[in-house]
Amino acid sequence: MRYSLEAWRKLGHMHTLCGQSIFVIDSLRHDPSASNKPALLLVHGYPTSTWDFNLIYDELCRDFRVLGPDLLGLGFSDKPYPHAYNIMEQADIVEATLAATDTGPCHVLAHDYGDTVAQEMMARDNARGGNRYLSVTLLNGGLFPETHLARPMQKLMAGPLGPLLAKLASRGKLLKTFSSVFGAATQPSAEELEAVWQMVNINNGLRCLPPLLGYMRERRQHRSRWVAALTDTRAPLAVINGSADPVSGAHMVARFRELIGEQHFIHALPDIGHYPHMEAPAAVVNAWRHFLATLQN
Repeated sequence: MRYSLEAWRKLGHMHTLCGQSIFVIDSLRHDPSASNKPALLLVHGYPTSTWDFNLIYDELCRDFRVLGPDLLGLGFSDKPYPHAYNIMEQADIVEATLAATDTGPCHVLAHDYGDTVAQEMMARDNARGGNRYLSVTLLNGGLFPETHLARPMQKLMAGPLGPLLAKLASRGKLLKTFSSVFGAATQPSAEELEAVWQMVNINNGLRCLPPLLGYMRERRQHRSRWVAALTDTRAPLAVINGSADPVSGAHMVARFRELIGEQHFIHALPDIGHYPHMEAPAAVVNAWRHFLATLQN
């Protein structure tokens, strides 16, 4: 099922977490039987929200309790400004979401910016000697700063001119950049583009996009910690990747194989770009279920 942005909003609920008002999707709210299902945590990317997963949400809910927050500064959550956005705070918010929803060990499905948040969460779990995450699946994202090929507009917005560029950002320019990371044959629909534009403008969110891009600097700063999160994890790890993504496609997977190894589940989606869960939702779900099946063998 495809959810409009407004329908997605109705699925969720606002929580006060880490002193901020955070929008949380939790299938337990509309499916009491979800209490008997394993939990699946969604961690979305920049500059959008949990709505990115709307095309696979119903399928995931068949066998899982599906939950996840809109990260601070994004989606329906609070968008404080000025604010020093950072990955550590986002990880705090995700962990607070798990605590507030009384969620125990869970599977993780992350994308883009959410991959970096997940890496920080894994680093914390490794340090605790725990097994909080039953599995971690990473869709296209900048796992290694040296393979993250940011779009020109992102590079400019991350710099000193970022606030000015955010004020001047037009619908056309932003959505052109968004579309440029999709596969040639799997471009977002007009309805999806309109939803993305509405999403980033909720609560005057355009002005938050430049400070949120501080994650590119953080990836360089914390590279050792976040790469070690992958090499040292106790959780079964999977990468499902759209190979045609110019930002973190096949070249990122090659680096993953080089640094992390071949022992993990890696599934490439040819001709698919940066948003595989939007471009090829059935293929993503099938690959993910295949990964989970390997854990039972």
